[in-house]
Amino acid sequence: MADESALDSSVGPDGAGPDIAVLIPCHNEATAVGKVVAEFRAALPTAKIYVYDNNSTDDTRPMAAAAGAIVRSESQQGKGYVVRRMFADVDADIYVLVDGDDTYDAASAPSLVKTLVDGPLDMVNGARVSERDVRHRPGHQFGNRLLSGLVAWIFGDRFRDMLSGYKVFSRRFVKSFPALSAGFEIETELTVHALELGMPVEEVEAPYRERAEGSQSKLRTFSDGWRILKTIVVLVKEERPLQFFSWLAAVFASASVILAGPIFVNYLATGLVPRLPTAVLSTGLMLMGALSFTAGLILDTVTRGRREAKRMRYLSIAVISTRTCHD
Repeated sequence: MADESALDSSVGPDGAGPDIAVLIPCHNEATAVGKVVAEFRAALPTAKIYVYDNNSTDDTRPMAAAAGAIVRSESQQGKGYVVRRMFADVDADIYVLVDGDDTYDAASAPSLVKTLVDGPLDMVNGARVSERDVRHRPGHQFGNRLLSGLVAWIFGDRFRDMLSGYKVFSRRFVKSFPALSAGFEIETELTVHALELGMPVEEVEAPYRERAEGSQSKLRTFSDGWRILKTIVVLVKEERPLQFFSWLAAVFASASVILAGPIFVNYLATGLVPRLPTAVLSTGLMLMGALSFTAGLILDTVTRGRREAKRMRYLSIAVISTRTCHD
């Protein structure tokens, strides 16, 4: 049963609270989606429940509709495409994004929403706390720790469970989010968007349970993990170009010095440069290093301008206001 008191602070003086939308991306989740919709309807009675079907070949759509959800479709395959479509289509004050596999606790939704409203915050991440009998795939656990740690090291240590599929967002976040990813790397993009714009965020623990019998994970450990890692690299290049190209410059310069060392020693001893091709290669690598560093300096200026534009777009959207959300 939902904790009704958890939403007391989000109710305005006229008795009306913010518009809440529960967004559930689904692909072949017929065994679980009906239960997910029913549980979120009970936890957030005033919320609208949207199920976006992503080319399911089972009964996901009719099961979601029978449970009372607003059912829509996205034909481009991938969670990133679905999230992009949901964020574009749905208007609300607060957005609850959750997977349709019945692994996340709907009863935690009111407290997550309350945390967002009380902040006020722009993103609340539901960090998964597993029940004792949940069987995790070791590759998923290791990959999540590795990738979350990598993002924390580069962009800021605000989340320990970056890849959780249970998140709550403000309208400010959703309508300023570019959503460029196609698949499961969307979770990384959501996290970096919040960190790079310095949004007020928080992470709250939420129970996580075993998938329903007959339901299979769509996350592929190695292929999706590799795509997420590539996304992190691309985001570092785009959001931290000076850092990225400085690392690249250091690699080129180090290789140049290593190759040039023996040549320089030989030149001091004999006055000759017998390994001319190696000397040319060493010189080219050092020039590449200099060019990389220069590119980083230039792109860093461009990135600062882009970040400022994104920040202004973010600030142009009104903060959550329970007083005006139903005016």
